[in-house]
Amino acid sequence: MTTALERDFPGVAVAHLEVGDTEEGTNRRARVRLSYSAGTGPETVFVKMPGRPLHRLALAALGASGTEAFLAASDLQLPLEHPHLYGGAVDQVRMSAVVVMEDVTDRAGRPNQATMALTPEQVRFGLDGLARLHASLWGRPRPPELAFLRPWRLSRAWAPLSTASLANGVRRLRRSGQSSLVSVDVRVLERQFRASAGLAATGPQTLLHGDPHLGNTYSVGRDQTGFFDWQLARIGSWSHDVGYFMVGSLSVEDRRAHQDHLLTGYLDTLHRLGVDAPAFDAAWARYCASPAFGLATWLHVISAGTFQSREAALATLERFAAAYDELGTRRWLGTGGDGDLRWWGK
Repeated sequence: MTTALERDFPGVAVAHLEVGDTEEGTNRRARVRLSYSAGTGPETVFVKMPGRPLHRLALAALGASGTEAFLAASDLQLPLEHPHLYGGAVDQVRMSAVVVMEDVTDRAGRPNQATMALTPEQVRFGLDGLARLHASLWGRPRPPELAFLRPWRLSRAWAPLSTASLANGVRRLRRSGQSSLVSVDVRVLERQFRASAGLAATGPQTLLHGDPHLGNTYSVGRDQTGFFDWQLARIGSWSHDVGYFMVGSLSVEDRRAHQDHLLTGYLDTLHRLGVDAPAFDAAWARYCASPAFGLATWLHVISAGTFQSREAALATLERFAAAYDELGTRRWLGTGGDGDLRWWGK
């Protein structure tokens, strides 16, 4: 812990630490209270550690085992609300990593719950932050300190396992009386899942959060929205972050009522930051294609049954399923029989 903190607090020496309640999700995480024998530092920090073997394997398949730890080690200043990353370490042999970060509850940060949708104003603030993040690297080469970041890529080698997982997710929904939530051919959805990654690799490339679902956000003050859990940070298209965040965070009713002007606001922020942002029609087409990724992702979560609580997974899945149907995602994002991308937008 001393090693993790000494970059930000020179001369600090941790004398004692008290581990609070430990929670299991994709990772194991805990709040840790600290006392010092030299110097001063935060009273508490938040620590992420390796999770269950299945979760480690899933992160390894996504190339995400050490991403957040590498990001912490880079000391990159991210231009949006997020917990400060004090330090991280990676054990690539064991597919595990540990990250020590700011405990945002020390400044009245409140983790958001996936079962409670964000307000349009909270989403607007989050999109403003994502626009600043995206503008920081829009269309430019990665700096050396971000060499570890990967483009979005989902290997075809995982397709049989992915299809089986999606089918299992549908069976779980059926057994629990939730079969009406998703009506889609899982083979088509699996191809679209991989095609979404292909779409994210087209157009101007930039720095992405990669996994900005509602459960990876927190609130500060009345409407300010921050993002934690950067282990799926990627290089890719802006539309991946924007579509995943908007659809997964708004209630179905609020998405219908506000998605147009929220997307316009995001594009306007890019323009103000000097980015040659896409026209609204082109951006709208990419946005309409985005729910396939979220729908497949949260069916995988339902299938595994251990990454998120069932209540959070069902609430999020419902939002993506509604958007997939209402936005005509299958029409905008089609795939050939071999899973190659056929992008029908502009």
